[in-house]
Amino acid sequence: MVADAKYDELRKPIEPTAYVPVQGGEAYFALRTSTRPEALIPSVRNVVASLDDNLPIFDIRTQTQTIDRLLFNERLVARLSSLFGALALILACVGLYGLLSYEVARRTREIGIRTALGAQRREIFRLVLGQGLILAMVGALVGIGAAIGVTRYLGSLLYGIGATDPATFVIITFLLIAVALLACYIPSRRATRVDPLVALRYE
Repeated sequence: MVADAKYDELRKPIEPTAYVPVQGGEAYFALRTSTRPEALIPSVRNVVASLDDNLPIFDIRTQTQTIDRLLFNERLVARLSSLFGALALILACVGLYGLLSYEVARRTREIGIRTALGAQRREIFRLVLGQGLILAMVGALVGIGAAIGVTRYLGSLLYGIGATDPATFVIITFLLIAVALLACYIPSRRATRVDPLVALRYE
């Protein structure tokens, strides 16, 4: 009597399984050892040969090798998905940085006018960073909503993890917000250091 377990595929649910005596044909045996499994292979061959020299032994492999074969396609898809996901994240960060940086640089004239009228540097920073943060937050919320909407199509590709992993959503959101803050901070700092007269003539 043994407990129910996965038999041939990891994606299948655990089903009741009955083991019956072998009446003929091929048979599979699982051996447990406290040492390295590879070291047990010669002993297995010797034991089988001592029983019957005509019994062929094929496909000897460890449990780790068996699991690796079963998960080869899943791991390949996971690595490719991770690669494409990382590229998409990099492109999103570069695009977000470029957009916000251009938006702040385009407001150099406005910043010059505010500076000429007596606006403090910290006030300009607060204004620019606040607007950039709001834009990044809105984009992150829209992106999270779209991602949650397509998770039902990704569930079949995942194993051992949910499609709506909270940690992933939180990390990506904070990363995009950090990129947005950096994209707003650097141009706004440069713009506040420009002479107001030069900024007013900026085109």
